[in-house]
Amino acid sequence: MPAARKPRLLFLLSGSIACYKACQAVSRLVQAGVEVRCAATPAALRFVGATTLEGLTGSPVFHDVWAEGRAMDHINLARWADLAIVCPATANTLNRLAAGLADDPVGALFLAWEMQTKPWWVAPAMNHAMLAHPATQASLARLRTMGVRVLDAGAGALACGETGEGRLIESDDLVTTALLELGPKIA
Repeated sequence: MPAARKPRLLFLLSGSIACYKACQAVSRLVQAGVEVRCAATPAALRFVGATTLEGLTGSPVFHDVWAEGRAMDHINLARWADLAIVCPATANTLNRLAAGLADDPVGALFLAWEMQTKPWWVAPAMNHAMLAHPATQASLARLRTMGVRVLDAGAGALACGETGEGRLIESDDLVTTALLELGPKIA
């Protein structure tokens, strides 16, 4: 009998100080037996390096839609994964996804994703005013109509020094939620 394959998670990062929490979640997911591959916007790589993500997952990071030899990564990774999580999902990224823009790895993967058959999640992380802004709220509503699951942002102290809603979901909560989703795929 062939061995069951590991569940496959595509972890997508956008540019936020909360990328450090995303790295914690990636590490915990790999330790739990999930095969994780990462994609990152150029802005995300200003907070954490591609080398860090590759070290955590053992796989190269998709971060340049124009890189030689990587032209089909957005298609191949979208077909490979069982679940995609954009974490942290910044206001910029949420608004770009809702508009269907695909000029960075996260947007290209989103448009290549088979929304009817596999889950796509976003975990917002931003200043409370940015989260409450009508443009961001409209984008979140639009993404929900497309079948995207929006994980609740937490409330509390924000990186900017203000307090309010917009904190990235805690790593432990994200990992627990993802493992529950992938559970049927874990042998």
